[in-house]
Amino acid sequence: MLTSVLDAIREGKWNYEPASTPEEHFDSTKAMPGSDEKLEVMAARVKAGLPLWHGADRIDYDDTNQDDTEP
Repeated sequence: MLTSVLDAIREGKWNYEPASTPEEHFDSTKAMPGSDEKLEVMAARVKAGLPLWHGADRIDYDDTNQDDTEP
């Protein structure tokens, strides 16, 4: 059974669509886009079979919706 996009690629399943996961089931990140930290978060999401993006992820340097209490 496929659990992530990586598994689908390994098996040649090019039309694979992962099951949708509500955003409340995984954490957003305040990591800056393009940073090593953000890339690590995104890689961990892919490996866990989670969506790559979260609606509350930080999107730019001036993102004022982020505070120091978020993951």
